[in-house]
Amino acid sequence: MDPIDPAERARKLFAGPIDFLKSAPGLQFLPDPVVPEIAFAGRSNVGKSSLLNALTNRKTLARTSNTPGRTQELNFFDVGQPPVMRLVDMPGYGFAEAPKDLVKRWRFLVNDYLRGRQVLKRALVLIDSRHGVKPVDRDVMDMLDAAAVSYHVVLTKADKVKATTLDAMVAATAEETMKRPAAHPLLVATSSETGSGIAELRTAVLEAAEI
Repeated sequence: MDPIDPAERARKLFAGPIDFLKSAPGLQFLPDPVVPEIAFAGRSNVGKSSLLNALTNRKTLARTSNTPGRTQELNFFDVGQPPVMRLVDMPGYGFAEAPKDLVKRWRFLVNDYLRGRQVLKRALVLIDSRHGVKPVDRDVMDMLDAAAVSYHVVLTKADKVKATTLDAMVAATAEETMKRPAAHPLLVATSSETGSGIAELRTAVLEAAEI
């Protein structure tokens, strides 16, 4: 394969060094904005940690938990050595288990990061293939549209639904997102279990970081 091919470059990059950098409970703790950043957003239990692990060929890079809302800070991961980009695992939203004051604080942290981070190249909004776009997802997309932050919509857990159901979900989600000014037209359906869509998502992440 041509080494210049984006898919092959993405495969090699994500097969190389990827390291946890730091957690930031507030904006004052953010790392220096020296490389492009790609942020991952999604409802709690959407499979965000599992997707990060699949994307990076690791089993435990991002913590997975059956307890919604476990990620309480912005977690930064360096990709490449020296780093060519950073992945940012953001607190899950839409969970009901956490105290309301904590939910409010996390929401402010995420909103402030997304609106004000100059090196943020793209956000990935994760949607569960079994449930589709929920009102809380629309709230996040509204905020990204208003902040002019480009984002991909990524369907997770594609292996949990029948192929015909998945096709219908992809079509319905694409129809909704095509009307949004900051939504990127590429919509990727992924499965952390089977690996479907992961290579395509890696390529999209690398291309977004290089814009």
